[in-house]
Amino acid sequence: MANIEFSREQKTLLVAQIQKYFDQELDQEIGDFDAEFLLDFFSEKVGGYYYNQGLNDARALLDDKLDTITESFYELEKVTDFN
Repeated sequence: MANIEFSREQKTLLVAQIQKYFDQELDQEIGDFDAEFLLDFFSEKVGGYYYNQGLNDARALLDDKLDTITESFYELEKVTDFN
């Protein structure tokens, strides 16, 4: 799996969200550098878990949709003398 990377705009937004969380929930200010460092840490150490869960969720959704499509094929079958 490739490293999880964010665009500059995404990273700026995420850093601001981290800073807002620290301020509102922990009553603590955190600078841009520290927030970006924390984001990079979580991306590296935890990001893979979220990524894999997203893949599992997508796979389950696709399996469900494929089952529905397969059932639809059976519903379209015509009755024949060999059935």
